[in-house]
Amino acid sequence: MLIKNGKIFTMTGKNYENGCILIKDGKIVKVAECIDIEDDIIIDVKGAYVTPGMIDAHCHIGIIEENMGFEGMDVNEAVDPITPHLRAIDGINPFDGSFKKAIKAGITTVVTGPGSANVIGGHFAAIKTHGICIDDMIIKESVAIKIALGENPKRIYKGKNKSPMTRMATAALLREALIEAENYLNKKKKSQQLGEYFEKKIKYESLIPVIEKKIPLKAHVHRADDILTALRIAREFDLKITLDHCTEGHLISEHIRKSSYPAIVGPTMSFSSKIELSNKSFETSVKLMKKGVKVAIMTDHPVIQIEYLPLCAAYAMKEGLTFEEALSTITINAAEIIGIDDRVGSIEAGKDADIVVFNGSPFDILTNTLYTIVNGEIVYNYN
Repeated sequence: MLIKNGKIFTMTGKNYENGCILIKDGKIVKVAECIDIEDDIIIDVKGAYVTPGMIDAHCHIGIIEENMGFEGMDVNEAVDPITPHLRAIDGINPFDGSFKKAIKAGITTVVTGPGSANVIGGHFAAIKTHGICIDDMIIKESVAIKIALGENPKRIYKGKNKSPMTRMATAALLREALIEAENYLNKKKKSQQLGEYFEKKIKYESLIPVIEKKIPLKAHVHRADDILTALRIAREFDLKITLDHCTEGHLISEHIRKSSYPAIVGPTMSFSSKIELSNKSFETSVKLMKKGVKVAIMTDHPVIQIEYLPLCAAYAMKEGLTFEEALSTITINAAEIIGIDDRVGSIEAGKDADIVVFNGSPFDILTNTLYTIVNGEIVYNYN
């Protein structure tokens, strides 16, 4: 397949006012001003905007299903505050109608997983939005383990009259689980060295990739003090972490900058439904990025419907981001923060051919998606 005559935003630092993209076997082969081929599918986009497939770095698509109620609500196993062994891939329904809306909007990759009821919620997965079998849609089965600080665990477990009912207990339970995971890993290594039988425990096995810094903690943090607690614990245990929601991040932007950890900001278009959202603002992404923090923007679908991801970035652009900065928050920045930028997030040779063609700026409410391409296959066509 050849896409030609496109206004291509590659997210690599080099754009094309009138360029071409060659695709073969689901991968991008070449990006250039002019590519001549014969006997292939040629799409002349006639000056339309061409971007990488968009990425929602934090949502619950397929786990909270539309039109389903309790039957499709698989997001929170709110009976135990420590559930690192839950895996998003076991709860995602690829037939959730929201996936079609994502494709139509040009969103080709999502990071979806458990909610924030528990102190440790489980594994988030990065998947493509097109497919009928979750195993075929996976980019990376586990990109992070969800943790939650702040109001949500307090509220959930106060109703059950059990810990945690305070921020102190939430942090303590998290530390306790991490220490137990470290002890478990040390015992496992010692048993392996001695050739002794070792009884595996699924909760601690699930935390090993975090302890070994192979994947980050994905921290649900809204308020400034909760963000700082997450940073404190990450330092204590020498862990990777992403600051998800990061609602009051702009109030402590210098502390976040010094930490070198990235932020996944949102859902900013939503109603301020609780106290910890009091300082919610579209300026958050702008102020953090101006400080040098790597930022992605998310919908937290269904809090904001998945198809409005570009609009969320557009509002941040309205507050001061440039076009390419705004686009980066839902393409390359998101991919790099998640750890899947070897496959998606930019238009360059060797990456998955996930590409979107728009008849105008993706940040204009009146723009239509002309084509959505996933793995080199046209999965949405406006015509």
